[in-house]
Amino acid sequence: MHLSIAATLLACTVGQTQAFLDSSPFVLFSTASLLPSPPSTAQLQTNSQVLASAKALLASCPTDQYVLVSAPNLHAADLRDNDDHGGCRMPNLCRAIQGRDRQHVYGVAEVIGQVSATPLEEYIHAACGETRKAVHVSRLEMKHLPAVGGPADEEGRRGQLLADNDYELGRLLETLGDDYTVVVFSDPNGFKPYEPEFAQPVHMDMKRWSEEPELVDRIQSNSTRTVPLFEKYQFFTPGVFMSLITLILLLSILGVGLRALASLEVSYGAFDKDMGPAAQKKQM
Repeated sequence: MHLSIAATLLACTVGQTQAFLDSSPFVLFSTASLLPSPPSTAQLQTNSQVLASAKALLASCPTDQYVLVSAPNLHAADLRDNDDHGGCRMPNLCRAIQGRDRQHVYGVAEVIGQVSATPLEEYIHAACGETRKAVHVSRLEMKHLPAVGGPADEEGRRGQLLADNDYELGRLLETLGDDYTVVVFSDPNGFKPYEPEFAQPVHMDMKRWSEEPELVDRIQSNSTRTVPLFEKYQFFTPGVFMSLITLILLLSILGVGLRALASLEVSYGAFDKDMGPAAQKKQM
């Protein structure tokens, strides 16, 4: 059964793969015979279905060594025989999946959702703890691959990183011996078509600034130069000016009145009692 599953995983057409750019492959292969068989061999499953099947296969703690390989942005097309790329783009991994010493291979080409190493590692320790079996669980973090559908230079860089990841995985497989289980999974969140890094309005602003260098110089000079206090802030508003003018007029009127009162001249005898003959006749 494991040969048919591996053949299905590695021989699906590229056209079917491109239909699910937001999915990722999941591969579990072991040197031990894993029971029971997965409930579903469909090549399009959710992450919860795949994790449930993987936990069922690992429940008996079949081997002593477990390697959890995280390959960000790995796509199912990278594990298929593609004439455009000269065959499988990760030959060490493909040979390991198809090796004769593999007693069991479980693969799903299109997994919808994120698969993480943490729940698998915790489950392996829990399952092996029940059987009182000492195991060694290790993680391998591969280099992050560029997104599928990018420009030609990104595709070339993606091929180089795939080769580096495959070489690192091949060296690890050589040190495992003949008793191990390897789980390869990917995070599909990075599968996005290539998009320009900036939107069109930003490009237009950058173009306008490049065509008007004096505008950039003026903006930079305004942000760095020291501005006098009375130029930076407005202390005298029109209302303040009107109030000052009104106050000056009122004070002028008050000053004129005070000066008029101060200019009055009255003799000292003006308010004395008249004691002359005319006043005596009036009294009589």
